[in-house]
Amino acid sequence: MKERILEFLRSENKSSAQLAEEIGVQPSGISHILSGRNNPSLDFVLKMLEKYPYLSSDWLLFGKGTIYKEVKSQNLFDETIDMKADSIKEPVAREVFTTEKIRKPENHVITDPGKDTEVEKIVWFYANNSFREYFPGEQNK
Repeated sequence: MKERILEFLRSENKSSAQLAEEIGVQPSGISHILSGRNNPSLDFVLKMLEKYPYLSSDWLLFGKGTIYKEVKSQNLFDETIDMKADSIKEPVAREVFTTEKIRKPENHVITDPGKDTEVEKIVWFYANNSFREYFPGEQNK
């Protein structure tokens, strides 16, 4: 399992000290696991899986499948699509979500809102099936 933990650290571009801080364990404990001195405890594994819900437990525990879970998500047009979890490593903090399939709307309706209407949100849709939202008046990064 130590090889898989090392692979996870490389994939996430994290140090063992960062991992220790994020899951709430002592850095020496991770050092002992990565050196092969100790095997990870159940508590350690549970802390990793709780902190990183996109990490595949089958992969971490048994080396089966891929490092990240595949998740189901709703696209903009309410059809269920497949999304690779590795494209959303930080599900809450992500600004852009990339999808594998997307259905284009059949009807394009553009209306003139009038001059007394303020823009609430602007959404850009890209050819690679990603999108970005902009909210005028808010701090956008």
